[in-house]
Order: sequence, then C-alpha cells, then structure tokens
Amino acid sequence: MLQDQKNNYLGNPNVKKDGVAEEWTEESVKEYAKCMRDPAYFARTYVKIISLDDGLVNFDLYPYQENMFNHFNDNRFCVVLACRQSGKSISSVVYILWYAIFHPEKTIAVLANKGATAREMLGRVTLALENLPFFLQPGCKALNKGSIEFSNNSRIIAAATSGSSIRGMSVNLLFLDEFAFVERANEFYTSTYPVVSAGKETKVIITSTANGIGNPFEKIWTGAKQGVNEFQPFEVNWWDVPGRDEEWKRQTIANTSQLQFDQEFGNTFFGTGDTLINGETLLSLRAKPPIEYLNGGDFLVYDKPQKEHEYLVCVDVSKGRGQDYSTFNVIDISTKPFKQVAVYRNNSISPVLFPNIIYKYSTLYNDAYVVIEANDQGSVVCNGLYYDLEYENVHLSSSVKSNAIGIEMNRKTKRLGCTAIKDILEEGKLEIVDENTIMEISTFVGKGQSYEASEGNHDDLMMNLVMFGYFVSTQFFADMTDINLKQMMFEEKMREIEQDVPPAGFIDDGSEHIEMEESMRQDGEALEEWVERLHGTVGVSEW
Repeated sequence: MLQDQKNNYLGNPNVKKDGVAEEWTEESVKEYAKCMRDPAYFARTYVKIISLDDGLVNFDLYPYQENMFNHFNDNRFCVVLACRQSGKSISSVVYILWYAIFHPEKTIAVLANKGATAREMLGRVTLALENLPFFLQPGCKALNKGSIEFSNNSRIIAAATSGSSIRGMSVNLLFLDEFAFVERANEFYTSTYPVVSAGKETKVIITSTANGIGNPFEKIWTGAKQGVNEFQPFEVNWWDVPGRDEEWKRQTIANTSQLQFDQEFGNTFFGTGDTLINGETLLSLRAKPPIEYLNGGDFLVYDKPQKEHEYLVCVDVSKGRGQDYSTFNVIDISTKPFKQVAVYRNNSISPVLFPNIIYKYSTLYNDAYVVIEANDQGSVVCNGLYYDLEYENVHLSSSVKSNAIGIEMNRKTKRLGCTAIKDILEEGKLEIVDENTIMEISTFVGKGQSYEASEGNHDDLMMNLVMFGYFVSTQFFADMTDINLKQMMFEEKMREIEQDVPPAGFIDDGSEHIEMEESMRQDGEALEEWVERLHGTVGVSEW
C-alpha cells in the first residue's frame, strides 16, 4: 500500500493526493468496473474494517449485509430497522464510501444524534479509504475530522442532527444514523426534508434501533411497512446475525432480562422509550373502528348508551388555539372490566363553547357523572357546565368552597393518577379501544419526576385516563358506585400470592420450613409495598 511520498496526501502514505495520474492495466480496469457495478463485491474484496477480536480484517459480509447494499442501491428512500450490534452502521459507512468514489460531483451528509458520533463514522470511512489500493482511490483534496473531499468533486461531511446542520446545502445522499434517538427529531426532519426532496435522484438512508413509538423514525418505518410513504423498509433481526441462535438468546436473557432483550434485540417499538405502561400491556391493546362519527367526526362512538348503565366522563381542557386538544373520555363503569365507549377530541374549540359539547353527550350517556380538570381554562368549563347550563352531575371537590368544581391537576394528583391508571391498565381493569388513546398511552413517557407525551406527540386523552385513575381511587367513587377498586385489587393480589405459596409437605430437618418462612416474609414485604403504592404513598418515579 505504501506509495511514493509525492503521491501521498499530506504525508499519509495510504491516501492518494489530488492530481495523481494512475497507470491502468487491463486487470485494474476490469476490477474497477466490477467494483463500480457491485458495492457488495467492492466491500468484500477491497474493504478492511476493525474487528474487536482480530483487529484490522477484511470485510466478510453477512448475507443480510449484501442484501442491504443492494437495497441501498436499488431504492431512493431506505429505512432500516436493526437490532443492536448487527453491523448496520459499518455497512452504511462502506456504502457511503463506495457511493462517493464511483459517483462524481455528489455531496453526502452523514448525520447522527451527536456530532462526535457522526465524526466517528467519518473516521470509519477514512480507515476504509486508507486500506484501498490506489487505483480505486479517486485522490483526496481535503481530509479532516469533519469532511472528506475527493478529486472527482464528491465530498462527505459529518455533523450532528440539528435544524441548521445542512440547511442551505445541496445534498445528494443523506444518511441518518440512530434516528430514533435524535432529540427534537421532528424539528430536524421538517427543516431537512426540503433539502433532499429538491432533487429527483436524491437518496435518503435512515437507520436505527427501535426506541418507543410516536417518534419520526417509528412513523417513517410504520408508513414504509404499510406502503403509505416512499421509503422502502429493510429489517435486520437478531437471528440474521451468524452465531445468534436460541441458545445465544437464552444466555443473553439470563445475563440481562427479557425486557432488555426485547428492547435491544427484539425490534419492537412497544415497551421501549420509558413508558408509564409496561410493554406487555401496550402490546395487548387493540384498537377498534368507531360505530358512529358525530359532531363533525370529533366525537367517536364505540358503544351506544345502555339502559341502567352508569357512565363517567373525564375532561381535559385546552386553550383551543390549534395546539393541544380539548378532550373527554366516556367510560362505562357498570361493566367489568370498565369500558371506554366514546371519545371527544378537538384542538380548536373555545373553552367557552366546550361546556355545550360536554352537556350534550353527557346527557346522552344517562346523565353521566363528569369530572373536569379545573386548571386554567378548565375553570371556565367547570363554571359554564355547572352554573350556566345547570348540569348538576359534576364532581365537586368540596361542598363548602364556591370554586371547588372539578379537580385541580397538580403534582400530587397527577402522581396518584399515574400510579392508579398504571395498575388499572396493567391489571386489565379498563378496556381501551380508541386508536388515538392507545397512541397516547404508548407515547406517555417519563420525564424528570413525572410523565408526559414524548416529543411531537400529545397526551390530552391520556390525561383523561390519569384523571380517571385518580378519581376511581378515591373514597367518593367507592361511595358513589359501591365499587372499592383498591380493596378489589388488593384481594386479587392476595389470591395471587396465596396461590404462589407452595404446600408445606413433610419437613425432615427444618431447612425447608426456614426457606418457606423467608419466602413468605419476602412476599409479605412485596405485598406491603404494593399496598402503599396503590394508596399513593409511593411516587410514580420510585417504582
């Protein structure tokens, strides 16, 4: 690989400088043509990579990596969902190098969630370039940590994914790595897409592992799988990687956990992203189509009012300026489990008019009991419904105070509501059938000491459920319905623990009895902690 110093770029003996004439042989011309036609052949024959165990080695492509090269080459818009440590990044890096070498006058942008990560990927491009024979290298005009410019006027630049990272540039190939983990990804994608959509042949490659639903990567991937956007999906599962079999899976789970395995290797969007509700419950939620669309499609009916059934309406109020939504959920509390029967959602209705909508449909559902969030504009709705429309079936926090209509959603009530709705949903005590509600449940994630919608998503319908969780855990609900939800869930937990306790059997030396007592003591401590959590004495962030 060492060449005459006059042909080297800035003294680097492995990189050819700009303007060096190449002496071609018949064999080198044939090899160049083969590499230009087939990126997989180029990678397998001439590219070297760093192996953790063996150092610098030839790039021995896995079958799926060869298919990935072809996928990149054959499609303009590519989105790749891959498990951890599957080699998706190095495959993308090698393809980028191939594209720059054999496509003159192209600009390739390598963007990652952090600038250091993007520069590290550009470093891999440089390493692969340094180990190519000179007849394949186009010559280098500039090479640094942030960009490479070749003699064929193609260049590769590296940057972090920010709204201004490539604004104003003309990009022919955009590569986004680990896009599901990019902060403010919606803002970035909105500002970046016009750059790549301006050209008719511009290519986009997006790769990532899964990181919850509702983020731009998940939306692009889901749209690609459903065929509603231009992206073509390519998936790399854990079993596609040679050496990973059922025994490897068993050992990995034993060393970590099933949840960690699903998050890192399972390619599942549910259960990742630090959601309030666990992944198993999220996967069990199934949306159903509404049976009626009322009020211009804002009110979705999933079950018509039933005689002698009692209903609870939980209301969340917004400003009505086209951003957050004013919502309410109608829940049948006469069934086991409780059942979501109707949903209202609108982001432009004024708080002054909202009481009329609540009145109309609460009356329809057997004069349902209404619980309203009283914060900010919520007080306008509370007063409008209770005083102006004289709807009496509204929850009053106090019978003495004049401003006690509804429930103020503060840190304490939200914490208790989150705790309660988590138990209710995970224990199967509430059936959710609305698609938007399921989406909000799935994107309701931890942030600091609380929970809220992940970036780019809403949580107004979810806050209806948080309000529902808080209210049904109160003594007022128990007195109103004769349903003591705390006691019912407590008794079910007791039965589960009793069923898990093995029979005493015959004891010879007393050791088994000691072990059993210890097991029962631990079960008792777990039960005591669970009861405290159910009664709201343990914060959401603590468990």
